[in-house]
Amino acid sequence: MSRPAKIGAPAALAQLEGWATVSDKDAISKTFRFADFNAAFGFMTRVALLADKLDHHPEWFNVYNRVEVVLTTHDADGVSDLDVTMARFMDEIAG
Repeated sequence: MSRPAKIGAPAALAQLEGWATVSDKDAISKTFRFADFNAAFGFMTRVALLADKLDHHPEWFNVYNRVEVVLTTHDADGVSDLDVTMARFMDEIAG
């Protein structure tokens, strides 16, 4: 499999709404809030299915109704189109 091309956080953010840069690495982040834990966990489950399909896994942290996400492509040493794809999917299913 070929290595994904790095596009960088600024290029990704130009295509997304509500995402931000991460200060210590080339990555993007967003915090999602849901009605309750069940909704947050359901979101994470749907993202996990796509992550396995793409072989591209987010860094994330969950407490009750909050899911904090960081996206970067380790093989590209920064943000790639895979991160944009994942971010768009998360935005779509989060509502």
